Amino acid sequence: MPRLTQQLYEPREVSAALPAATVLLLRDTPQGLEVLMTRRSGSASFAPGAFVFPGGRIDAADHQHTQLAQRRSSQSEQQVVDALAAIRESFEELGILLATHKDGAALTQAEVQAISRSAAFYEQCTNRGLRLQAEQLYVLAHWVTDRERGQRFDVPFLVARMPEGQHAVADEAEQFEPVWVRPHEALQRHQAGNFFMIFPTIRTLEHLQRYSDVNAVLTACALNEEPLWHCCPRTGLMAGRQVRYMSHETAYGELAMVCPDGQITHALDWQSQNAVPLLKNLQRLTAPNPGVMTGPGTNSYLVGDPATGYLVIDPGPADNAHLERLWRAANGDIRMIVCTHSHPDHAPGAQPLQAMCPNKPPILGLASGPQARAASAFEPDRELADGERLVLTANTASPQAGLTHTLQVVHTPGHAANHLCLLLHEDGVLFSGDHILNGSTTLVDPPDGDMNLYLSSLDKLQQICEAAAVHYIAPAHGYVMGGPGDEALSAIGRLKAHRLAREAKLIRVMQAHPEGNLDDWLAQVYDDVPQRMWPVARRSLMAHLARIESLRP
Repeated sequence: MPRLTQQLYEPREVSAALPAATVLLLRDTPQGLEVLMTRRSGSASFAPGAFVFPGGRIDAADHQHTQLAQRRSSQSEQQVVDALAAIRESFEELGILLATHKDGAALTQAEVQAISRSAAFYEQCTNRGLRLQAEQLYVLAHWVTDRERGQRFDVPFLVARMPEGQHAVADEAEQFEPVWVRPHEALQRHQAGNFFMIFPTIRTLEHLQRYSDVNAVLTACALNEEPLWHCCPRTGLMAGRQVRYMSHETAYGELAMVCPDGQITHALDWQSQNAVPLLKNLQRLTAPNPGVMTGPGTNSYLVGDPATGYLVIDPGPADNAHLERLWRAANGDIRMIVCTHSHPDHAPGAQPLQAMCPNKPPILGLASGPQARAASAFEPDRELADGERLVLTANTASPQAGLTHTLQVVHTPGHAANHLCLLLHEDGVLFSGDHILNGSTTLVDPPDGDMNLYLSSLDKLQQICEAAAVHYIAPAHGYVMGGPGDEALSAIGRLKAHRLAREAKLIRVMQAHPEGNLDDWLAQVYDDVPQRMWPVARRSLMAHLARIESLRP
């Protein structure tokens, strides 16, 4: 994890999240899947006036009456407690009870209405000999309220089929206006401004609208007893407005690194005029070269501080204005210039930047090979060795004497033969160049690109990142990736799985159409990619074909 001394903001205490549970009651209609929602009181302390799913806090009684639950053998004790709390809350708020008699007979609406919503719930169920249907509830998602909020909840979102013969009646105290609605309709009404919902509700409905019926939802959730996703949203600023992100979205990792305790301070707008501070010893300046291949532009990174001087990673294209801004962000004190590889959006700025510096910092990297394209020709002042460490150290006379920033060189051929990554040891940050990108997969373009080497380099990075406790990946294009848990390692694993899945798809297409050619296969293997990207995808397809051929006995 980044050192606390290098964090941009003072740590702040985050409020504890209170345990709660929510249930999405579902039903099938001729028009499609519907979910039951209800409007919260306008005076509620949390999400007043919002349309929500029934639910509330888990209390001691939910823990004390698990003997009333019918359960699946795979449900944990906590999952049973969560289910009981959701059953109790849906009854108290909407008069819906997921329960049966001891003999398994369903409850009638009259029997449900005879149970008081204001009296002790579990005692009434016990006296009537009811069994609570915890086994009918499955975990869809797990949400935790944003870190910056004063009142926070830790909430499994459960799903269950609406009991036949029952209908919702709001308590008219906490909940009002129960309504059955199709997920996409609720989202449309929210967009129109007449159906207010909070972020977790919106994102849950966005996921739910993918399913055609109740069985499809329950089947997906029944595959295991784990949520389909976990999320504690993070908030950044875009055009001066607050924008929330889930853990799988592109800006989440950057917000986790820069604002770990939920501070809403970090601007996510892409701009190339000023360096963006990510840590006290890390800045990013994005070159003004956005495009299909470069995304928002090529990220140049400055590692270091006034006491240690600076190391530049990927000076980018030979754009004088960009290089001058890099030089100024480093106060002219650049000690080393490192190019992760020789492609024209990464390395051409190295020599012009060096020329701006009176001390002529060395240009470091790996020379391009004879198979590289002409535009990617590159010759460093000194070649770096795999495993070599580059160290910035504060002057002994400085108040920060002893402060160091250590970058380990990791040779990672695949995207290019001379590609390398850099690992900032003290802060657990990997600078991945083009080997790992945020929001897209990198191009592997033969002959300089090699798919076998690319996959092997991913394995190497995974091992190194695990050993060095790397939590964040700073790519050459896009936001920082990762998080306080295993998000960085998971990103590497997903990237390899995606490549192997694409290759498996290619093999299936080739077997089904052995008479086809490269372009025939391209259209089928990349049918999920916009056609405008097919010329680029074609080159990676060639790399996959070369790998398949190399693996043949």
